[in-house]
Amino acid sequence: MITTDSSAPCARCAAATVTVHGALPWCPQCEWNLGRFEPARRVPEFGVRVVDRWTHQVAYRLARRQFADLSQRTLDRPMLSAARLVTVTASLLLLAAVVLLAAFGVWLVLYDFPRVTILFGIIALALAFTLRPRLGRLDPTIDVLSRQTAPTLFAVVDQVAAATGAPAPHIIAVDQSVSAYTTSVGIRRRRVLCLGLPLWAVLPPPQRIALLGHELGHFVNGDVRRGLLTQPAFTMLGTTADLIRPVNTATTGVGEILAALVQAIAARVLYLLHLLLVWTGQRDAQRAEYLADELAATAAGSTAVADLMDTLLATDVIDMVIRREARAGRGLNDWHTAVAQARTTSTAQAPLLRQLSIRDEVSLFASHPPTGLRTRMLTARPHREPAVTLTTSQTERIDAELTNQYQRLQRNLGLE
Repeated sequence: MITTDSSAPCARCAAATVTVHGALPWCPQCEWNLGRFEPARRVPEFGVRVVDRWTHQVAYRLARRQFADLSQRTLDRPMLSAARLVTVTASLLLLAAVVLLAAFGVWLVLYDFPRVTILFGIIALALAFTLRPRLGRLDPTIDVLSRQTAPTLFAVVDQVAAATGAPAPHIIAVDQSVSAYTTSVGIRRRRVLCLGLPLWAVLPPPQRIALLGHELGHFVNGDVRRGLLTQPAFTMLGTTADLIRPVNTATTGVGEILAALVQAIAARVLYLLHLLLVWTGQRDAQRAEYLADELAATAAGSTAVADLMDTLLATDVIDMVIRREARAGRGLNDWHTAVAQARTTSTAQAPLLRQLSIRDEVSLFASHPPTGLRTRMLTARPHREPAVTLTTSQTERIDAELTNQYQRLQRNLGLE
Protein backbone atom coordinates (compact mmCIF):
# COMPACT_ATOMS: atom_id res chain seq x y z
CA MET A 1 0.00 0.00 0.00
CA ILE A 2 1.04 3.61 -0.63
CA THR A 3 1.28 5.72 2.50
CA THR A 4 1.59 9.50 2.49
CA ASP A 5 2.92 11.09 5.68
CA SER A 6 2.12 14.81 5.88
CA SER A 7 3.30 14.96 9.49
CA ALA A 8 6.88 14.13 8.40
CA PRO A 9 7.52 16.46 5.46
CA CYS A 10 10.60 16.38 3.29
CA ALA A 11 13.56 18.05 4.99
CA ARG A 12 14.59 19.57 1.67
CA CYS A 13 11.42 20.82 -0.04
CA ALA A 14 8.72 20.33 2.66
CA ALA A 15 6.58 18.07 0.43
CA ALA A 16 4.78 15.12 2.01
CA THR A 17 6.91 11.98 2.15
CA VAL A 18 5.66 8.62 0.87
CA THR A 19 6.37 4.95 1.36
CA VAL A 20 5.35 1.74 -0.37
CA HIS A 21 5.80 -1.88 0.74
CA GLY A 22 6.95 -0.70 4.16
CA ALA A 23 10.11 1.02 2.90
CA LEU A 24 11.61 3.97 4.74
CA PRO A 25 9.80 7.16 3.60
CA TRP A 26 11.25 9.41 0.92
CA CYS A 27 10.18 12.52 -0.95
CA PRO A 28 8.58 11.77 -4.33
CA GLN A 29 9.32 15.32 -5.53
CA CYS A 30 13.04 15.86 -4.86
CA GLU A 31 13.84 12.25 -3.81
CA TRP A 32 15.26 13.26 -0.46
CA ASN A 33 16.06 10.14 1.61
CA LEU A 34 15.66 7.85 -1.41
CA GLY A 35 19.26 6.68 -1.11
CA ARG A 36 18.83 5.32 2.42
CA PHE A 37 20.35 1.92 3.15
CA GLU A 38 17.76 -0.59 4.33
CA PRO A 39 19.44 -3.85 5.41
CA ALA A 40 16.08 -5.54 6.00
CA ARG A 41 15.20 -5.10 2.31
CA ARG A 42 18.51 -6.28 0.86
CA VAL A 43 20.50 -9.48 0.65
CA PRO A 44 23.79 -8.88 2.51
CA GLU A 45 26.72 -8.56 0.12
CA PHE A 46 29.57 -8.83 2.62
CA GLY A 47 27.65 -9.65 5.78
CA VAL A 48 29.13 -6.71 7.69
CA ARG A 49 26.56 -3.95 8.21
CA VAL A 50 29.03 -1.06 8.05
CA VAL A 51 30.64 -2.37 4.84
CA ASP A 52 27.28 -3.13 3.22
CA ARG A 53 26.05 0.37 4.07
CA TRP A 54 29.16 1.96 2.57
CA THR A 55 29.06 -0.07 -0.66
CA HIS A 56 25.35 0.74 -1.05
CA GLN A 57 26.05 4.46 -0.71
CA VAL A 58 28.91 4.27 -3.21
CA ALA A 59 26.78 2.27 -5.67
CA TYR A 60 23.89 4.74 -5.30
CA ARG A 61 26.13 7.71 -6.07
CA LEU A 62 27.74 5.94 -9.03
CA ALA A 63 24.36 4.96 -10.49
CA ARG A 64 23.03 8.53 -10.24
CA ARG A 65 26.25 9.98 -11.64
CA GLN A 66 26.28 7.55 -14.57
CA PHE A 67 22.64 8.33 -15.35
CA ALA A 68 23.32 12.07 -15.30
CA ASP A 69 26.33 11.64 -17.57
CA LEU A 70 24.73 9.30 -20.12
CA SER A 71 21.49 11.26 -20.30
CA GLN A 72 23.49 14.11 -21.84
CA ARG A 73 25.05 11.92 -24.55
CA THR A 74 23.97 9.94 -27.56
CA LEU A 75 23.66 6.21 -27.03
CA ASP A 76 23.92 5.07 -30.62
CA ARG A 77 27.15 3.09 -30.24
CA PRO A 78 29.47 1.61 -27.59
CA MET A 79 31.71 4.17 -25.90
CA LEU A 80 35.33 3.83 -24.81
CA SER A 81 34.77 4.64 -21.14
CA ALA A 82 37.42 4.49 -18.42
CA ALA A 83 35.71 1.40 -16.97
CA ARG A 84 35.77 -0.33 -20.35
CA LEU A 85 39.43 0.57 -20.90
CA VAL A 86 40.44 -0.80 -17.47
CA THR A 87 38.46 -4.02 -18.01
CA VAL A 88 39.88 -4.67 -21.48
CA THR A 89 43.45 -3.89 -20.38
CA ALA A 90 43.21 -6.12 -17.31
CA SER A 91 41.74 -8.95 -19.38
CA LEU A 92 44.49 -8.76 -21.97
CA LEU A 93 47.18 -8.78 -19.26
CA LEU A 94 45.58 -11.75 -17.52
CA LEU A 95 45.15 -13.58 -20.81
CA ALA A 96 48.81 -12.96 -21.61
CA ALA A 97 49.71 -14.39 -18.19
CA VAL A 98 47.79 -17.59 -19.00
CA VAL A 99 49.55 -17.92 -22.35
CA LEU A 100 52.95 -17.43 -20.68
CA LEU A 101 52.04 -19.96 -17.99
CA ALA A 102 51.10 -22.50 -20.65
CA ALA A 103 54.31 -21.83 -22.59
CA PHE A 104 56.33 -22.20 -19.38
CA GLY A 105 54.58 -25.49 -18.68
CA VAL A 106 55.44 -26.80 -22.14
CA TRP A 107 59.07 -25.74 -21.65
CA LEU A 108 59.27 -27.54 -18.30
CA VAL A 109 57.80 -30.71 -19.80
CA LEU A 110 60.17 -30.73 -22.77
CA TYR A 111 63.31 -29.44 -21.02
CA ASP A 112 65.92 -32.20 -20.95
CA PHE A 113 63.10 -34.76 -21.17
CA PRO A 114 62.61 -36.88 -19.14
CA ARG A 115 63.37 -35.11 -15.84
CA VAL A 116 61.58 -34.26 -12.62
CA THR A 117 60.65 -30.86 -14.09
CA ILE A 118 57.97 -32.64 -16.12
CA LEU A 119 55.81 -32.77 -12.96
CA PHE A 120 55.95 -29.00 -12.50
CA GLY A 121 55.28 -28.53 -16.20
CA ILE A 122 52.12 -30.63 -15.99
CA ILE A 123 50.98 -28.61 -12.97
CA ALA A 124 51.56 -25.34 -14.86
CA LEU A 125 49.66 -26.65 -17.90
CA ALA A 126 46.78 -27.83 -15.71
CA LEU A 127 46.60 -24.41 -14.05
CA ALA A 128 46.64 -22.62 -17.42
CA PHE A 129 43.88 -24.93 -18.65
CA THR A 130 41.78 -24.15 -15.55
CA LEU A 131 42.21 -20.40 -15.98
CA ARG A 132 41.51 -20.34 -19.74
CA PRO A 133 38.58 -18.27 -21.09
CA ARG A 134 35.48 -20.40 -21.45
CA LEU A 135 33.81 -20.76 -24.84
CA GLY A 136 30.44 -21.44 -23.26
CA ARG A 137 27.95 -24.15 -24.09
CA LEU A 138 24.21 -24.47 -24.44
CA ASP A 139 22.32 -24.87 -21.18
CA PRO A 140 21.05 -28.47 -21.25
CA THR A 141 17.75 -27.43 -19.64
CA ILE A 142 16.61 -25.11 -22.44
CA ASP A 143 14.28 -26.18 -25.23
CA VAL A 144 15.79 -25.31 -28.62
CA LEU A 145 13.28 -24.29 -31.28
CA SER A 146 13.58 -24.70 -35.02
CA ARG A 147 12.55 -22.44 -37.88
CA GLN A 148 10.31 -25.25 -39.15
CA THR A 149 8.31 -25.59 -35.92
CA ALA A 150 8.26 -21.87 -34.97
CA PRO A 151 8.39 -19.96 -38.28
CA THR A 152 6.42 -16.92 -37.06
CA LEU A 153 8.62 -16.42 -34.01
CA PHE A 154 11.78 -16.70 -36.12
CA ALA A 155 10.38 -14.24 -38.67
CA VAL A 156 9.54 -11.68 -35.97
CA VAL A 157 12.99 -12.07 -34.43
CA ASP A 158 14.51 -11.45 -37.87
CA GLN A 159 12.43 -8.26 -38.18
CA VAL A 160 13.54 -6.98 -34.79
CA ALA A 161 17.18 -7.80 -35.56
CA ALA A 162 16.97 -5.78 -38.77
CA ALA A 163 15.34 -2.85 -36.96
CA THR A 164 18.03 -2.74 -34.26
CA GLY A 165 20.95 -3.37 -36.62
CA ALA A 166 21.82 -6.55 -34.73
CA PRO A 167 22.68 -9.92 -36.26
CA ALA A 168 19.96 -12.55 -35.94
CA PRO A 169 20.61 -15.32 -33.41
CA HIS A 170 21.68 -18.72 -34.68
CA ILE A 171 19.66 -20.44 -31.94
CA ILE A 172 16.32 -19.49 -30.38
CA ALA A 173 15.26 -21.39 -27.29
CA VAL A 174 12.86 -21.18 -24.36
CA ASP A 175 13.16 -22.12 -20.71
CA GLN A 176 10.98 -21.90 -17.60
CA SER A 177 12.50 -18.80 -16.00
CA VAL A 178 10.79 -15.43 -15.63
CA SER A 179 13.48 -13.70 -17.69
CA ALA A 180 15.30 -13.74 -21.02
CA TYR A 181 18.93 -13.64 -22.09
CA THR A 182 21.33 -13.81 -25.00
CA THR A 183 24.79 -15.34 -25.12
CA SER A 184 27.36 -16.76 -27.53
CA VAL A 185 28.62 -20.32 -27.31
CA GLY A 186 31.26 -22.56 -28.82
CA ILE A 187 34.35 -21.87 -30.84
CA ARG A 188 32.18 -20.51 -33.67
CA ARG A 189 30.51 -18.08 -31.18
CA ARG A 190 27.00 -19.08 -32.16
CA ARG A 191 24.51 -16.48 -30.96
CA VAL A 192 21.76 -17.74 -28.65
CA LEU A 193 18.49 -16.07 -27.67
CA CYS A 194 16.59 -17.71 -24.81
CA LEU A 195 13.11 -16.55 -23.79
CA GLY A 196 11.66 -17.37 -20.39
CA LEU A 197 8.20 -18.78 -21.08
CA PRO A 198 6.43 -17.43 -17.96
CA LEU A 199 7.50 -13.89 -18.88
CA TRP A 200 7.00 -14.22 -22.64
CA ALA A 201 3.54 -15.78 -22.20
CA VAL A 202 2.01 -12.80 -20.39
CA LEU A 203 3.67 -9.91 -22.25
CA PRO A 204 1.42 -7.83 -24.53
CA PRO A 205 2.59 -7.76 -28.17
CA PRO A 206 4.43 -4.39 -27.98
CA GLN A 207 6.35 -5.52 -24.91
CA ARG A 208 7.32 -8.75 -26.64
CA ILE A 209 8.97 -6.67 -29.37
CA ALA A 210 10.62 -4.53 -26.69
CA LEU A 211 12.02 -7.63 -24.98
CA LEU A 212 13.37 -9.01 -28.25
CA GLY A 213 14.89 -5.63 -29.13
CA HIS A 214 16.66 -5.35 -25.79
CA GLU A 215 18.07 -8.86 -25.87
CA LEU A 216 19.21 -8.66 -29.50
CA GLY A 217 20.75 -5.30 -28.68
CA HIS A 218 23.30 -7.15 -26.56
CA PHE A 219 24.84 -8.49 -29.75
CA VAL A 220 25.88 -4.96 -30.78
CA ASN A 221 26.05 -2.87 -27.58
CA GLY A 222 29.67 -3.72 -26.78
CA ASP A 223 28.89 -5.44 -23.46
CA VAL A 224 32.28 -6.39 -21.99
CA ARG A 225 30.73 -9.32 -20.10
CA ARG A 226 30.13 -11.15 -23.37
CA GLY A 227 33.53 -10.79 -25.02
CA LEU A 228 35.78 -13.84 -25.08
CA LEU A 229 38.89 -11.68 -24.65
CA THR A 230 37.39 -9.68 -21.76
CA GLN A 231 36.18 -12.72 -19.84
CA PRO A 232 39.40 -13.07 -17.74
CA ALA A 233 38.69 -9.79 -15.91
CA PHE A 234 35.47 -11.27 -14.51
CA THR A 235 36.65 -14.80 -13.73
CA MET A 236 40.40 -15.40 -13.60
CA LEU A 237 41.43 -13.79 -10.31
CA GLY A 238 38.40 -15.22 -8.52
CA THR A 239 39.21 -18.69 -9.85
CA THR A 240 42.84 -18.34 -8.79
CA ALA A 241 41.78 -17.22 -5.29
CA ASP A 242 39.60 -20.34 -4.98
CA LEU A 243 42.47 -22.56 -6.12
CA ILE A 244 45.00 -21.29 -3.60
CA ARG A 245 42.64 -20.85 -0.65
CA PRO A 246 43.86 -23.21 2.16
CA VAL A 247 41.78 -26.27 2.88
CA ASN A 248 40.21 -26.34 6.35
CA THR A 249 42.20 -29.22 7.76
CA ALA A 250 44.08 -29.56 11.03
CA THR A 251 47.64 -28.19 10.83
CA THR A 252 50.24 -29.12 13.41
CA GLY A 253 53.66 -28.06 12.18
CA VAL A 254 54.92 -24.48 12.10
CA GLY A 255 55.64 -24.81 8.38
CA GLU A 256 52.07 -25.92 7.67
CA ILE A 257 50.65 -23.05 9.68
CA LEU A 258 52.84 -20.49 7.89
CA ALA A 259 52.01 -21.99 4.49
CA ALA A 260 48.27 -21.84 5.28
CA LEU A 261 48.64 -18.23 6.42
CA VAL A 262 50.43 -17.23 3.22
CA GLN A 263 47.78 -19.01 1.14
CA ALA A 264 44.97 -17.29 3.02
CA ILE A 265 46.51 -13.83 2.60
CA ALA A 266 47.25 -14.39 -1.09
CA ALA A 267 43.73 -15.72 -1.70
CA ARG A 268 42.20 -12.72 0.06
CA VAL A 269 44.31 -10.24 -1.93
CA LEU A 270 43.41 -11.92 -5.23
CA TYR A 271 39.74 -11.99 -4.26
CA LEU A 272 39.77 -8.27 -3.47
CA LEU A 273 41.44 -7.55 -6.81
CA HIS A 274 38.77 -9.74 -8.43
CA LEU A 275 36.04 -7.65 -6.77
CA LEU A 276 37.65 -4.43 -7.97
CA LEU A 277 37.71 -5.67 -11.56
CA VAL A 278 34.12 -6.89 -11.33
CA TRP A 279 32.97 -3.57 -9.87
CA THR A 280 34.79 -1.69 -12.64
CA GLY A 281 33.44 -3.96 -15.37
CA GLN A 282 29.88 -3.65 -14.11
CA ARG A 283 30.01 0.13 -14.65
CA ASP A 284 30.46 -0.54 -18.37
CA ALA A 285 27.92 -3.37 -18.27
CA GLN A 286 25.30 -0.94 -16.97
CA ARG A 287 26.17 1.47 -19.77
CA ALA A 288 25.58 -1.42 -22.20
CA GLU A 289 22.13 -2.04 -20.68
CA TYR A 290 21.12 1.56 -21.31
CA LEU A 291 22.23 1.18 -24.93
CA ALA A 292 20.28 -2.09 -25.26
CA ASP A 293 17.16 -0.25 -24.04
CA GLU A 294 17.78 2.46 -26.63
CA LEU A 295 18.07 -0.17 -29.37
CA ALA A 296 14.87 -1.80 -28.12
CA ALA A 297 13.11 1.56 -28.46
CA THR A 298 14.15 1.77 -32.13
CA ALA A 299 12.25 -1.46 -32.73
CA ALA A 300 9.32 -1.36 -30.31
CA GLY A 301 9.00 2.36 -29.58
CA SER A 302 9.75 4.21 -26.37
CA THR A 303 6.33 3.57 -24.80
CA ALA A 304 6.55 -0.21 -25.15
CA VAL A 305 10.04 -0.34 -23.63
CA ALA A 306 8.98 1.85 -20.70
CA ASP A 307 5.96 -0.43 -20.16
CA LEU A 308 8.29 -3.43 -20.23
CA MET A 309 10.36 -1.82 -17.46
CA ASP A 310 7.22 -1.63 -15.28
CA THR A 311 6.52 -5.29 -16.04
CA LEU A 312 10.05 -6.26 -15.01
CA LEU A 313 9.45 -4.54 -11.67
CA ALA A 314 6.67 -7.07 -11.07
CA THR A 315 8.33 -10.33 -12.11
CA ASP A 316 7.86 -11.75 -8.61
CA VAL A 317 4.12 -11.07 -8.91
CA ILE A 318 4.03 -12.63 -12.38
CA ASP A 319 5.80 -15.73 -11.10
CA MET A 320 3.41 -16.07 -8.16
CA VAL A 321 0.27 -15.57 -10.28
CA ILE A 322 1.32 -18.03 -13.00
CA ARG A 323 2.22 -20.68 -10.44
CA ARG A 324 -1.15 -20.21 -8.74
CA GLU A 325 -3.02 -20.51 -12.04
CA ALA A 326 -0.99 -23.55 -13.14
CA ARG A 327 -1.66 -25.36 -9.87
CA ALA A 328 -5.37 -24.71 -10.40
CA GLY A 329 -5.12 -26.35 -13.83
CA ARG A 330 -5.64 -23.13 -15.76
CA GLY A 331 -3.86 -22.43 -19.05
CA LEU A 332 -2.40 -19.60 -21.07
CA ASN A 333 -5.54 -17.49 -21.49
CA ASP A 334 -6.17 -17.55 -17.74
CA TRP A 335 -2.54 -16.54 -17.12
CA HIS A 336 -3.05 -13.45 -19.29
CA THR A 337 -6.23 -12.49 -17.44
CA ALA A 338 -4.82 -13.03 -13.95
CA VAL A 339 -1.60 -11.13 -14.63
CA ALA A 340 -3.50 -8.27 -16.29
CA GLN A 341 -5.71 -7.97 -13.20
CA ALA A 342 -2.68 -7.97 -10.89
CA ARG A 343 -1.00 -5.28 -13.01
CA THR A 344 -4.16 -3.13 -12.98
CA THR A 345 -4.25 -3.08 -9.18
CA SER A 346 -0.62 -1.95 -9.03
CA THR A 347 -0.84 0.80 -11.66
CA ALA A 348 -1.14 3.54 -9.04
CA GLN A 349 2.04 2.30 -7.38
CA ALA A 350 4.13 2.26 -10.56
CA PRO A 351 5.76 5.73 -10.22
CA LEU A 352 6.77 5.04 -6.62
CA LEU A 353 7.97 1.52 -7.41
CA ARG A 354 10.23 2.99 -10.08
CA GLN A 355 11.67 5.38 -7.52
CA LEU A 356 12.05 2.66 -4.89
CA SER A 357 13.90 0.46 -7.37
CA ILE A 358 16.70 3.04 -7.39
CA ARG A 359 17.20 2.34 -3.68
CA ASP A 360 16.66 -1.40 -3.81
CA GLU A 361 18.51 -2.35 -7.00
CA VAL A 362 21.75 -0.38 -6.75
CA SER A 363 24.81 -2.51 -6.03
CA LEU A 364 28.47 -2.52 -6.97
CA PHE A 365 27.81 -6.06 -8.20
CA ALA A 366 24.72 -5.19 -10.28
CA SER A 367 25.07 -5.71 -14.02
CA HIS A 368 21.90 -3.67 -14.68
CA PRO A 369 21.10 -0.09 -13.70
CA PRO A 370 18.07 0.32 -11.43
CA THR A 371 14.88 -0.18 -13.42
CA GLY A 372 13.60 3.24 -12.44
CA LEU A 373 16.65 4.94 -13.95
CA ARG A 374 16.30 2.89 -17.12
CA THR A 375 12.73 4.18 -17.50
CA ARG A 376 13.90 7.75 -16.91
CA MET A 377 16.60 7.38 -19.52
CA LEU A 378 13.96 6.35 -22.06
CA THR A 379 11.62 9.20 -21.24
CA ALA A 380 14.47 11.74 -21.20
CA ARG A 381 15.37 10.95 -24.80
CA PRO A 382 13.47 11.83 -27.98
CA HIS A 383 10.34 9.73 -28.27
CA ARG A 384 10.54 6.86 -30.76
CA GLU A 385 7.66 5.27 -32.61
CA PRO A 386 7.67 1.49 -33.16
CA ALA A 387 9.41 0.21 -36.28
CA VAL A 388 8.12 -3.35 -35.76
CA THR A 389 4.52 -4.16 -34.85
CA LEU A 390 3.38 -7.57 -33.66
CA THR A 391 -0.14 -8.15 -34.93
CA THR A 392 -2.83 -10.12 -33.12
CA SER A 393 -2.67 -12.91 -35.69
CA GLN A 394 1.13 -13.14 -35.37
CA THR A 395 0.84 -13.28 -31.59
CA GLU A 396 -1.70 -16.09 -31.81
CA ARG A 397 0.45 -18.04 -34.28
CA ILE A 398 3.54 -17.70 -32.05
CA ASP A 399 1.61 -18.93 -29.03
CA ALA A 400 0.26 -21.82 -31.12
CA GLU A 401 3.83 -22.70 -32.16
CA LEU A 402 4.79 -22.83 -28.46
CA THR A 403 1.79 -24.92 -27.37
CA ASN A 404 3.86 -27.95 -26.39
CA GLN A 405 6.27 -25.80 -24.38
CA TYR A 406 3.42 -24.00 -22.60
CA GLN A 407 1.77 -27.30 -21.71
CA ARG A 408 5.04 -28.67 -20.36
CA LEU A 409 5.53 -25.54 -18.27
CA GLN A 410 1.97 -25.81 -16.92
CA ARG A 411 2.52 -29.44 -15.92
CA ASN A 412 5.84 -28.69 -14.23
CA LEU A 413 4.45 -25.73 -12.29
CA GLY A 414 1.38 -27.70 -11.34
CA LEU A 415 3.55 -30.38 -9.75
CA GLU A 416 5.50 -27.96 -7.56
